Amino acid sequence: MTAEERRRAILEVICARRHETRENLAFEFGVSKRTIEYDVLRLSQSYPIYTTQGTGGGIHIMDGYRLDGKYLTDIERCLLERLGAGLSDGERAVMEGIVKKFSLPVKKEVGK
Repeated sequence: MTAEERRRAILEVICARRHETRENLAFEFGVSKRTIEYDVLRLSQSYPIYTTQGTGGGIHIMDGYRLDGKYLTDIERCLLERLGAGLSDGERAVMEGIVKKFSLPVKKEVGK
């Protein structure tokens, strides 16, 4: 596996799991923790990947980010939200879940 293939696989793992540790990734890919740190640094230059320290820390991907890049447009999202107003509570909850799942993620400001 080349470095680029490994980085793509790491990106896929992080997108699927949403959170992972460098130790787990190093074990899974058979490389050192330092190699994972370097890979994550490289990936974070092109993808919304970030790290945190302490309890619950590790490697994360921005909430709502989808690797396939297929998101609702603003027009599609607005239409679905308007249609959702006429649904029952249960149906509306499903519709809101769909909108949330397929809407373009909004970057959160640090400290907010």
